[in-house]
Amino acid sequence: MHSSLSGTDDRAPAAPVGPHPDAVFSADWLALRAGPDARARNAGLGARARQWLLDRARSRECGAALHLLDLGCGSGANTAFLAGRLPGPQSWRLLDHDAALLTAAAARTTQLRDADGAALAVRTQCCDLRTLQPAHLAGADLVTASALIDLVDAGWLEQLAVACAQAGCAVLITLSVDGRWRLLSGEDGAPAQEEVDVDDAFVRAAFNDHQRRDKGVGGALGPDAAAAFATALRAQGFEVALAPSPWRLRLANPDELALALALVQGWCDAAQVQCPAETPRIAAWHRRRVERLQGACGVLEVGHADLFAQPGAEARPDASSQTRKR
Repeated sequence: MHSSLSGTDDRAPAAPVGPHPDAVFSADWLALRAGPDARARNAGLGARARQWLLDRARSRECGAALHLLDLGCGSGANTAFLAGRLPGPQSWRLLDHDAALLTAAAARTTQLRDADGAALAVRTQCCDLRTLQPAHLAGADLVTASALIDLVDAGWLEQLAVACAQAGCAVLITLSVDGRWRLLSGEDGAPAQEEVDVDDAFVRAAFNDHQRRDKGVGGALGPDAAAAFATALRAQGFEVALAPSPWRLRLANPDELALALALVQGWCDAAQVQCPAETPRIAAWHRRRVERLQGACGVLEVGHADLFAQPGAEARPDASSQTRKR
């Protein structure tokens, strides 16, 4: 199925039945990745988002709320990370297709404060992101998402870029997979010496091909998503910055080892689905990798990318003139 922001694709079914299984994530999985996610985010791009919002706040009446939209919010980890690092007052709209996760997100954000110490205004909305409408972005100052865009196709991202341009908002997208991973020896990866298994490249390629399967919104872009969205945004006149944001899972930490083992199991399962004739080879790779992870004190580095984009100078409101009008 190919869905769009506008919902005008005549080839698509009239109404999606439900989210694709590969686009559904448990609360336990989201909790397991929360710590590595927080450490991996690129601080420089976060600072650019903060400055964008400060400039927006100065261009409007004193006390007017900044409007932030979190797409595919899950249990609210993205909002929880950003709120205290961004200026206020903040009015958040959290969108997700999972009502249970939205309930958790609402509870999680109740006690959050912005960087100025003020409480947030938060509204949740259960929404099938496959048929996201441009109206959802109306009035947004910043659209943000975490670990989302690698699940969708190029057409969806192109139309999201158009909707962001129409809204005149900035965009902060974090933790999109880039298809790379490596095991580094030594505590915290020092010395940074990669330990390579003979079948790492084969399993990695099979897994990345599996990531590009349809997850409910056409052929997913998987590791190509961040670059594709950057291209789509630049076509709409945005100034775009990309930066690496890799997980660095410390294998001496039991929780991070658990995440590393879950990842390797997932890579194995997906590779076997993608290349069923190679199941014995992949299973043997999995046994070797699990044994190595459990006996290592190094780091499993898993590649991700962050993206920040803002409308080009010609598309921005004249903040100084608006300030003079106040």
